[in-house]
Amino acid sequence: MENKKRNILISEEQIQKRIIELGEKISTDYQDKNLYVLSLLRGSFIYAADLVRHITVPTKIGFMTTSSYGHNETSCGNVKIVNDIPDNIEGFDVLVVDDIVDTGITMKFVMNHIKSLGARDVKSCVLLDKPERRKVDITPNYCCFEIPDVFVVGYGLNYGDYYRNVPYVFNWED
Repeated sequence: MENKKRNILISEEQIQKRIIELGEKISTDYQDKNLYVLSLLRGSFIYAADLVRHITVPTKIGFMTTSSYGHNETSCGNVKIVNDIPDNIEGFDVLVVDDIVDTGITMKFVMNHIKSLGARDVKSCVLLDKPERRKVDITPNYCCFEIPDVFVVGYGLNYGDYYRNVPYVFNWED
């Protein structure tokens, strides 16, 4: 893949500008609420870290690891909890943060799981939304960018466990 030219879809500057805007919106929406940000590892860790630095209301942060991709470019459709949320979230307003929603299967699964643990409210917040690939009825509550159905990497998104550290979102040109 490194022999192919990178096509930058969303620049580092665009990402950071949008995250600041989203952090302000979330801060307003969660004023006087009991916010718990749940970052889905591994893809969302960079996005979640940048986002929570722009949320100004008191925020508890936790992590959960799920698996539905392995090393493939598409989801296999079966979601497994690798590491469950470690905290008691009863009564919290949980914001599930992920890098991308494409089929929606993982996000829907996680949101239902979090509701079953007694969360007061559960919403989703994603860096990227790829609605053309949706297989379940779900729309992110907060989203930085909507993208077409192309395979993307960078800014937390990986290919074979690489490229998460790239500060922008790109795909490869043929």
